[in-house]
Amino acid sequence: MKKKMIAGFSAVAVIIAGFICFCIWFLSGAGSTYYYSQIDNSKVEQVESKGGVINFSGSMDYSYTLFSYNENGKGKDITFGTSKELKEGAFIRLTVMPIRGVLEWKEVQYEELPVAVQSNYAAPAGSLGSY
Repeated sequence: MKKKMIAGFSAVAVIIAGFICFCIWFLSGAGSTYYYSQIDNSKVEQVESKGGVINFSGSMDYSYTLFSYNENGKGKDITFGTSKELKEGAFIRLTVMPIRGVLEWKEVQYEELPVAVQSNYAAPAGSLGSY
């Protein structure tokens, strides 16, 4: 009987430890991938508040769905929210994680895009890539 209780407690401890490890991984952003895109404000949609007592989205009033490329140049549509309309034509880097989606976005310069991504966009006038 005592061995069965110890085995039961051990199994519960392993399950709890696994759950804690999953939560740490999930919240840390480990396993995320960078995608790159260029802002096209014809693809923005103004989002209305869904109401509720707590707003977990932090006032994401705009939703963009943009075709984006990973560092190898493989592309897909990615949807993300912002609190403002972004600068037309600006290049952005999206940090994307499976299940959670877009964790953050950051404006970047054309020169910061991976070469495989640069080949999908025209270099802006005055950039190092426009010789």
